[in-house]
Amino acid sequence: MEIASVHNPRVKDWAQLLEKKHRTRQGKYIIEGVHLVQEALEHGAMIECIAYDMDKGIPSELGAYPRTASTVEWIAVSAAVIAKCTDTVTPQAVFAVIRKDEKQVDELLVKPDSLVIVLDRLQDPGNVGTIIRSADAAGADGVILGRGSADVYNPKTIRSTMGSFFHLPVVEADLSEVLPAAKQAGVTLVSTSLTAEHSCYSYDFKGSRWLVIGNEGSGVSDEVSRLVDDAVIIPSKGQAESLNAAMAATVLLFEAMRQRHF
Repeated sequence: MEIASVHNPRVKDWAQLLEKKHRTRQGKYIIEGVHLVQEALEHGAMIECIAYDMDKGIPSELGAYPRTASTVEWIAVSAAVIAKCTDTVTPQAVFAVIRKDEKQVDELLVKPDSLVIVLDRLQDPGNVGTIIRSADAAGADGVILGRGSADVYNPKTIRSTMGSFFHLPVVEADLSEVLPAAKQAGVTLVSTSLTAEHSCYSYDFKGSRWLVIGNEGSGVSDEVSRLVDDAVIIPSKGQAESLNAAMAATVLLFEAMRQRHF
């Protein structure tokens, strides 16, 4: 199948996926680039279709997939269609439309000794994507995004994950419901504080530990703060006032990984 016109009804639907309200309405999102499309194919994402530049053909890295992924529709499109449906300055030659997989938080609640990152109103898509990538690298069991956080299906968020979005559960949830349930299941909630008694290097991250990362400007909300069990400080030797949210989350994740596995 080929689509050349940007006025095609399917193209209009795809282009709308650049906005959150349409992603919510359609229950779909869009990813761009060979690497992300590969990750989606390899990890069983619910791909509706893959659109590729009709002048360049299917990228060589994806050449084997049309024969193995029979449920995926492959569509040749014009460069103008690709430009309309993607948000990067220099669009890549392929994008995919994927149906949302609304993962549930329950699997994280019942997992023994779970290591989970909880994001409380974290609003920068780049930070959210980087934290998902770090959580994947550190072997965390999942990431929970509370209300008021950046949309995980935002193209910039997904690009920032570098494919890790497809490797572990990433769940959107109401923290006022999820966190009390987690505590009831035996989870210890840990956040960072400049006045904490524990250093992150002396704190015991073994067992079920959920790491709570707050908003870039105002930190953890009062409502969530009241639920937190322990606070740690990330010691600093230099003169930087603080680390940004993604860097702080990464330090905690890798210290937890070190204690648990090394």
